[in-house]
Amino acid sequence: MEEEEAAAVARLGCDQVLSILHLLPAESVLSFAAACRAFHAWASSDALWEALCRRDWGARAAAALAERRRRAGGVPWRRIYAELGRHLDDIWVAYVGNGAGNRSSAVFNWQQLDSGTPSGRFGHSCSIIGDALVLFGGINDQGQRLNDTWIGQIICEESRRMKILWRLLEVGPRAPSPRGAHAACCVDDKFIVIHGGIGQSGSRLEDTWLLDLSNGLRSGIWHQIGDTEPLPSSRSGHTLTWIGGSRMVLFGGRGSEFDVLNDVWLLDISERYPKWKELKYDLSNVLGEMPFPRVGHSATLVFGGKILVYGGEDSQRRRKDDFWILDLPVLLQFESGSKKMTKRMWKKLRIDGQCPNYRSFHGACVDTSGCHVYIFGGMVDGLVHPAEASGFSFDIMLLDNRSEDLPENISTNHYHVDIPPRRHWPL
Repeated sequence: MEEEEAAAVARLGCDQVLSILHLLPAESVLSFAAACRAFHAWASSDALWEALCRRDWGARAAAALAERRRRAGGVPWRRIYAELGRHLDDIWVAYVGNGAGNRSSAVFNWQQLDSGTPSGRFGHSCSIIGDALVLFGGINDQGQRLNDTWIGQIICEESRRMKILWRLLEVGPRAPSPRGAHAACCVDDKFIVIHGGIGQSGSRLEDTWLLDLSNGLRSGIWHQIGDTEPLPSSRSGHTLTWIGGSRMVLFGGRGSEFDVLNDVWLLDISERYPKWKELKYDLSNVLGEMPFPRVGHSATLVFGGKILVYGGEDSQRRRKDDFWILDLPVLLQFESGSKKMTKRMWKKLRIDGQCPNYRSFHGACVDTSGCHVYIFGGMVDGLVHPAEASGFSFDIMLLDNRSEDLPENISTNHYHVDIPPRRHWPL
């Protein structure tokens, strides 16, 4: 079957193949190149990789790289993309100074930690459980999907310094298939749940796995769960957010046909046989607006029992800068069988202060109070923000919300500090 598919592609003209490759993520182009010599020749086109640089990093960045390339004697564009797009294995920690909740006195101090393992990768998940990090999967520089599980023990030392000791977690003979760009969350400091992602063949996955870490992180056991229909469709770049107890919410992502989604699913792992439940609703019964479909967004549980959704991109890779609140009490009321919503389940927020740039595939986390969300890095549209020559963002945004009811607006701060190198994972 694979030989027949390869022969069908080979019957297309070079221009047709290149037109298709122009639309794919760089990792998919590398996978295409590995199929055979003919595909490798097509995927090594200098014009193709120049176009990918312009698409992913913006016209202004590509122009600067073209001048640097000319001075270097015509370095291949694929090499330029590989060098600038290499996957990092560095680890950084940010210390928040006294008064982090006071917008006038918040200070960030970054420290790079000694590393070396795990290997460089992107599209992995990294969840905090107690005083340790749990890292799973990802995609390496060669486009290979991974399914290793690592524990990073956080050790705090004097003078506000820390180190992380990594070790490969023993999980036994059964584990999720290799993948990247999956969704993951920690549940009650005992379990890690992952869903979906991109597998070895480049296809998107729909399976759900639970890592049991209840023995004190000495070892773990993977179990496949939630395999009874209905199931969330195959996807990547979505979010999975723990909402307390044994429940989590899945939102958005990119489907198997490269469609971008905005469906909402609920999973409760307290049942003997956990099942997914889609929160379908008649739009005529929905009060107010709803967020557009998106992939590469963040979804963070904040104070007041609400999920803050920020950014992402649509099916045309147009990045967003909007903030939405998903009201969990309303969502759970609807999930329990309420026919009509009496309150808005989704609310779009207005921003006071400096609004973060349009971005996708960024990082986001909340402090222990649930009132402050920190956003770092990600992919920024170079055409929308030409001042950022590389097309990436280096800033950190503080979202301040102290109202239990989450008013129509939230405030932001922008911090210019010495920080880690830029990074993203555009899938």
